[in-house]
Amino acid sequence: MSTTPKIRCAIYTRKSTDEGLEQDFNSLDAQRESCANFIASQKQEGWVLVPDHYDDPAYSGGNLDRPALQRLLQDIEAGKVDSIVCYKIDRLSRSLMDFAKLVEIFDRHQVTFTSVTQSFNTANSMGRLTLNMLLSFAQYEREVTAERIRDKYAASRKRGIWMGGHPPLGYDVEDRKLVINAEEAQQVRQIFKRFIQMGSATLLIKELGEKGITSKIRQLADGRTKGGKSIDKGTLYKILNNRVYLGEVAFRGEVYPGEHAPIIAQDQWDKVQSILKKNRRSRSNNTRNQSPAPLKGIIRCGHCNRAMRPTHTRKNGIQYRYYLCMTASKNSHADCPLASVSAPQVDEAVFKRVRQIITTPEMVSHVWRQTSEELPEVRQQEISTALKKIDPIWDELFPIEQNRLLNLLVENVILTTTSMEVRVRVEGITSLVAELTPTPQTEEAIQ
Repeated sequence: MSTTPKIRCAIYTRKSTDEGLEQDFNSLDAQRESCANFIASQKQEGWVLVPDHYDDPAYSGGNLDRPALQRLLQDIEAGKVDSIVCYKIDRLSRSLMDFAKLVEIFDRHQVTFTSVTQSFNTANSMGRLTLNMLLSFAQYEREVTAERIRDKYAASRKRGIWMGGHPPLGYDVEDRKLVINAEEAQQVRQIFKRFIQMGSATLLIKELGEKGITSKIRQLADGRTKGGKSIDKGTLYKILNNRVYLGEVAFRGEVYPGEHAPIIAQDQWDKVQSILKKNRRSRSNNTRNQSPAPLKGIIRCGHCNRAMRPTHTRKNGIQYRYYLCMTASKNSHADCPLASVSAPQVDEAVFKRVRQIITTPEMVSHVWRQTSEELPEVRQQEISTALKKIDPIWDELFPIEQNRLLNLLVENVILTTTSMEVRVRVEGITSLVAELTPTPQTEEAIQ
């Protein structure tokens, strides 16, 4: 007597959303029950149900990145499954391309696929033809639905409606609308105000860290919190370029009036954008020239009493920067004892000297006396702390920011073959202290 070979059947179920999954008998249970009944009806053909469950709750059928599906494929590779049974074919995949990949895996391991509501399987050519037709329509329906969602989203954005997502710093969401968070809005105004005053993202980030201003803290549904991290340059630029703070919404390059109230005035926005544009242009020029020269217009040759201009050469694909005395440039190197010097070495030496000068007790005391009339509430210790902020962040500054600081702090550099004299601008140091030390009046204005 011949024995019917057993066909080990695995049931795969999927639901796109988590709606209704909390019920005692949900959509996944209904799918599994229907498939199990079908397998039982094929008992005379040798069909048997494997005990493992392959359920993907709240997973899209638009891709294959689903835990239960990946576990099923691993069991197929291991030879544990002979046939896959689904309620409908789109439970397995809504993408024709993805399903083609699955069919290839099935064929390689001689595994068949059956849809219990569409009465076919991939064991015959008619089943394959029908399958491809049904998948094509399923994918068409999915794309049409996606288009409807995109059109509705676009129409809502053009009306200035908040379409969900994480609210930016300064706003909360109430009744699906953005409302101002007073404490965070004050921080946003402070960020815009201080950026206008300082013109440097790196210096502002340092100050925000010292003040404890962080990214927005969000409460998740499970009680955990997210965010509250130190503001870095990426986060800062995102804030400074976010038109939501003007009471507007941007969509596909167009700007529309929003339903929410603004936090930032138009004149503040324009000033910030002007600074950002200038910094971008300066960084772009520095990138193109590949020859940043912080001491341009400042450094002079002590032998010839002439300016030294920045120049560079390229050897074996490597660029070398120099400062060249104008005497050597106009005549010959033999006419100047100094001729040219390595720009990176001189730049570094000048900054070290400036750092030493501006943090000496004598200079701090001198600057304090200079600022006592203008900033009477600022103490000597605060001036010393403000000047020491420059040292740890110098290497992180963009070339345009380094140039600005050196031009602000240094009057000139006199260089000879044996010495270097750096003359600082006391008024420049005073100006820098005012930037780095916000006063109570400034804080009040910001608020």
